[in-house]
Amino acid sequence: MNLAPYAALEAHSRGRHHDEPGPSNRSAYMRDRDRIIHSAAFRRLEYKTQVFVNHEGDLFRTRLTHSLEVAQLARTMARSLSLHEDLCEAISLAHDLGHTPFGHAGQDALNDCMRPYGGFEHNAQSLRVVDELEDKYASFRGLNLSFETREGILKHCSQARARELGDVGRRFIERQQPSLEAQLANLADEIAYNNHDIDDGLRAGLLTIEQLRGVPLFRRHHEQVLQTYGPLRSKQERHETIRRVMSTFVEDLTSTSHARIVAAGVRHIDEVRMQSAPLISYSEQLSAENLELKRFLREQLYHHHQVYRVMTKAKRVVRDLFIALYDDVRLMPPEFFDAARTLEQQHGDIGRARAVADYVAGMTDRYALDEHERLFDPRRLR
Repeated sequence: MNLAPYAALEAHSRGRHHDEPGPSNRSAYMRDRDRIIHSAAFRRLEYKTQVFVNHEGDLFRTRLTHSLEVAQLARTMARSLSLHEDLCEAISLAHDLGHTPFGHAGQDALNDCMRPYGGFEHNAQSLRVVDELEDKYASFRGLNLSFETREGILKHCSQARARELGDVGRRFIERQQPSLEAQLANLADEIAYNNHDIDDGLRAGLLTIEQLRGVPLFRRHHEQVLQTYGPLRSKQERHETIRRVMSTFVEDLTSTSHARIVAAGVRHIDEVRMQSAPLISYSEQLSAENLELKRFLREQLYHHHQVYRVMTKAKRVVRDLFIALYDDVRLMPPEFFDAARTLEQQHGDIGRARAVADYVAGMTDRYALDEHERLFDPRRLR
């Protein structure tokens, strides 16, 4: 692997919380990736939603397919920029491990419930999953991932939470940048969800091509498709347009980021961290077009009345679960009940609430619906 001097070279890694012998047949970041893939939290992503609740259709994206798409994009761009592909892949696969059921609606509901107890941030929860909640190794709790992978997982963080997180929280306090690989995985995430939300929205009938033609970026590429091929079947028309939009994001991000890296003159990851702003970014023009696209998706898809109705019910499910389980932690399975007792002894009500949040956040869409029915439907005794 021909890496640039400013990449996250393993020789410059800040290591793991618990020392381990280095892997003999793979990189340290490949070990991180493998541990993430074999975690229970990663498997549960198959049944956690993006925009559409899991039972609404088999072809809509889930957190799992989204994470795979992010990893593919991040690896592609990392290779073009001579960054560490394995690290980009590990960050991409882990970035949503702490996400709640029902997408951002579930996260908002759980954050509301947790507000008196320190709040809930899914990035911080993803870090908590890999640091604490995965518990299958005899020598340590969590997955004992490399600092650089953990740093990339924590994309956003409040100042208050950063002070609690030690090494990976320090950069938010000192206003430093993460590795270029972390910056790249962050924007690969955005590219992936923008484009697959367009695809899922069109296939669900919640968006139309005519609506999307009101977005200049989409209209430009749709015109190219029509001029190249003429009339197409709807599936082909949709796919040909979206793949051109995605290619534009990837090519612009790669070329703009390379120019910014060269202009900054960085030669080491420590110099990357000291920059006043991220070096991985879109051009000014594409940044503006991206904001326009995101605004469209927010207004026309995420706030669509059908999505709003489902997500309102989803929020109610999460709130009901949290309140019932917090009031009586014995309703949780023994493993989580024991954790709640331990955390409550250590941190009082905040610890009790955090244990309940761990349980609820780890649920899949289907499990959350089933658990809600088990707790609130008098006809369900088991």
